Amino acid sequence: MMPRETIRTARFEARVSPEVLAVVKRAAELQGRSVSDFVVDAARDAAHRAIEEACIIRLSVEDQHRFAEALLNPEPLTPSMERAVARYLSLNA
Repeated sequence: MMPRETIRTARFEARVSPEVLAVVKRAAELQGRSVSDFVVDAARDAAHRAIEEACIIRLSVEDQHRFAEALLNPEPLTPSMERAVARYLSLNA
């Protein structure tokens, strides 16, 4: 028989005002959940949203076309950009 994996948990504490606690308790009650379960789910959802917002770039259709066009047909490098590329290549070759 394979040994069962042990599920480990970590403790998380936060100090909140009585008003915030009352709102959180009320919301948890409305959903029939414990305060702990409600807070953990809300924190996880907020963390996922924050990560998504930081990692995903959203563009309008027009901006998507402009971006694709810039990739497919880039503007020529300016002299200062050519020097920067040459310097980068000399340092990282």
